[in-house]
Amino acid sequence: MSSRLSGIGMTSQRTRLRMIERLREQGIVNEAVLNVMNEIPRHIFIDEALASRAYEDISLPVGFGQTISQPYVVARMTELVAAELPLGRVLEIGTGCGYQTAILAKLATEVYSIERLLPLLAKARRNLRELRINNIRLKHADGHGGIPEEAPFDAILATAAATHVPESLKAQLAVGGKMIVPMGTREQYLCMIERSARGFTESRLDAVRFVPMLSGFS
Repeated sequence: MSSRLSGIGMTSQRTRLRMIERLREQGIVNEAVLNVMNEIPRHIFIDEALASRAYEDISLPVGFGQTISQPYVVARMTELVAAELPLGRVLEIGTGCGYQTAILAKLATEVYSIERLLPLLAKARRNLRELRINNIRLKHADGHGGIPEEAPFDAILATAAATHVPESLKAQLAVGGKMIVPMGTREQYLCMIERSARGFTESRLDAVRFVPMLSGFS
């Protein structure tokens, strides 16, 4: 493993282990999720000037007005969709820098991820290539539409806050599947949508803070 991947000082494996212990203390219990977050070097997804803060429980800017979510939120959202492993096919709305994408890819058969900002998608592609993760399919598009030609998905996870759940995304969720979407504007919360043979059920969960899910792509 290269020195950039393994990290030194505040980006070292020891620092990452402290993050995992903190996640346990915060209530994350899924050991598969914790193991993957211990394995994936979060610091490579962050600009070098901020890398020393990569394992703190804070969100950080990744450019283009976007952020990488705090480790607890990544762990919590992943634990919610990955309650029953192995995960099959996953759709992620908002690739961002690729960190959440990498976490999902280690738990799923295949991950499809959409990003509306082409420069950010290029950044994510470089990060994921460095980790040699090969079960990810990236797409430059408006996330509201999903990827209907690849549906259904066993899990859908959005990394930006929506004002409503697009019907097009609900339609792409497999029966038995789960979707996690941050909802709201000033006050936001995680919404879990589960699909059964009888239809959809929604649950309101933790308070969160995400950038808004915008339409269009550039």
